[in-house]
Formats: sequence, C-alpha cells, structure tokens
Amino acid sequence: MLAKENRLRKKKEFEKVVKKGRGVREEFLVLKYLKNNLNLVRAGFVVSQKISKKAVIRNKVKRRLREIVRRNLGKLKPGYDLIFFTKKGIEEKDFWQIKRMVENIFKKAKLFKNHERKNTT
Repeated sequence: MLAKENRLRKKKEFEKVVKKGRGVREEFLVLKYLKNNLNLVRAGFVVSQKISKKAVIRNKVKRRLREIVRRNLGKLKPGYDLIFFTKKGIEEKDFWQIKRMVENIFKKAKLFKNHERKNTT
C-alpha cells in the first residue's frame, strides 16, 4: 500500500499532470510525469475498462503497479507527480514483467537517483 502522502488523488492533480506533464511509453504502460514543488513522489494509476470489464482484474493490475512503485520510492528523485496509464495486454503479464516495464520507464524518464557514481580515487 502506498502511503497517503505518496498518492495522487484529486482530479485537479491528475488533470495538471496530464496537461503539462511529459510522457514516456513502454509496451503496455504510459507514464506521464511532472515536477511538483514537494519533496516527495506522488503516483496515480489509471486502469480503464478497456483492460477488462471485470473490476477484480483492473484492481489486480493497480495493486501490482502500486507495489512496484512503493518498492522503488527510495530510488526515485523526489519532487515528481507520476501517472501510469495502462494499455490492453498488461492484464496478461505477471508481476515481474510489469516490474521490468516500470523500471524501464523510470530509466527512460531519468527519474532514478544516480547510483552509478563511482569514486575514481
């Protein structure tokens, strides 16, 4: 479960990110992200009925995405609002495949903190 302060919940917050945010795409996922003036990452998830008519399946996809984002919060640069839009086909992927997609999206969007710095001394 994502902590309350890490969730995007208001319609206006979603609309702002969709309108002004930048987008990155990977297989069955699209990420819209926008810098916020907070020192934390907030995430929202959109899983439409095009994915499945069954709420159980849509909720399962959302739970998986939330958990993947929660596990990566410490690795992400603070100060961003993220919205994940799902595409048809994601419901057939398992947790690890979705995790790989999300991490690839974070790399493309350059949202990971730089852990690659190495001492040359």
